[in-house]
Amino acid sequence: MKNQRDIFFRKPTTNPYRIFILLLLIMGMIWLIRQMEQGNITRPFTPTPTPTRVAQSYALEGDAQFEAGKLDAAITAYQEATRVDPNDAEVWAKLARIQTYSSTLLTTDDQQRDRLQEGLASIEKAVELAPDDSAVYAIYAFVLDWNANSILFGVDQAEDYLLEAEQAAVRAIQLDNQNTLALAFYAEILVDEQKWGQAEQYITQAVEQDDTLMDVHRVYAYVLESLGQYNQAIQEYDKALAISPNLTFLHLRAGANYRRLAFGSQNDETRTLLYENSLEYFAKAARLNEQLGIEDPIPYLSIAKTYSQEGEYFVAARNIQKALEIDPANADIYGQLGIVYFKSRNYEGSIPAFKCAIRGCTEEESCDGRGDCGPNDVPSEVIGLELSGSTVVYYYTYGSVLAALSRPKENYCDEAIDIMAEVRTQYSDDRDIMGIVQAGEEICQSLE
Repeated sequence: MKNQRDIFFRKPTTNPYRIFILLLLIMGMIWLIRQMEQGNITRPFTPTPTPTRVAQSYALEGDAQFEAGKLDAAITAYQEATRVDPNDAEVWAKLARIQTYSSTLLTTDDQQRDRLQEGLASIEKAVELAPDDSAVYAIYAFVLDWNANSILFGVDQAEDYLLEAEQAAVRAIQLDNQNTLALAFYAEILVDEQKWGQAEQYITQAVEQDDTLMDVHRVYAYVLESLGQYNQAIQEYDKALAISPNLTFLHLRAGANYRRLAFGSQNDETRTLLYENSLEYFAKAARLNEQLGIEDPIPYLSIAKTYSQEGEYFVAARNIQKALEIDPANADIYGQLGIVYFKSRNYEGSIPAFKCAIRGCTEEESCDGRGDCGPNDVPSEVIGLELSGSTVVYYYTYGSVLAALSRPKENYCDEAIDIMAEVRTQYSDDRDIMGIVQAGEEICQSLE
């Protein structure tokens, strides 16, 4: 019994070595937990980090987005490519090309100016990285040429850009005289320099070398447009569209050429058919944007311009209002709506539209500016447009309407005179504009 009790009721004994080992284990666990909390040691079974995408992967995505017609998405992809590898000149050059083309999808001077300058900054980085690359210099010439816009940058700066564009194109051809894009972009520059014969020679050479490039057919169409050969230009735009069918700016240019043919036609049936063809191209651009999930007001503005040219002002106004549903803060679209109202003799309706375009307006006033807000309209504050070559028509038309509608008991002449004074300051040498300004001023003077 004594032994049995010893078995079941043995008194605990203390082992100092065991205690020492346990203390070491506890301290080790505490240290390990703290290291994991501080991030010095990775927790077990933690998934490995996702591999970083290489620049080429983003570039391929950018190419795919461009061909799909999603230019903003293409720009984002290429910007990521330059972030991953900022020393790849080819990636910077392709980004610049897409940024430049995307400027055609913007409606205001400020938007276009900013995008073109972004493209110029990108290609200048490419030139810095690859100063002897013919392909880089070809795109450099293209970007400079599109920046040579006197309305956006002034006459002097535009001339400087055009000169630099020619020098870049010549440099590209010197580096590689078989560079098809260099030949094509040089032809585009020569058109802008009004050297049409040379332009035709260079674009013909480019087409003979490689007729599989969208840019080549686009430039060829541009050369033909400048020569007044609109039917042939449309054929070249169609060839460009066969290569890149999702680029809406190509649809828009083809449609604009049909509209130009319609405007010059003396036959009623032919003119109607040409207008219908024009509208079909613009409608294709609108449907394409809808399929791609792109909200772009420009196809609707092109449709509106076509209907306005036909004298169908009600339909034109509805399409501009559709454009405002997409971009309700765009002052230029309000200006275009004001012009349509003016042409349709809806002078009272044009006043709030022009006010939003020129002076800007509050959210509530923006609804008045677009002829009331419908269920799909979003009231939006609008910032007015500065006076420029592309906005001066809004200014003098607004001033004329205010003067014409002024009466002794409802006098808008204070605002009309202010508007006319602004126009006079910048366009005193333009006889046509000054004739409109003087007529408005005389009306207001007669009411004093």
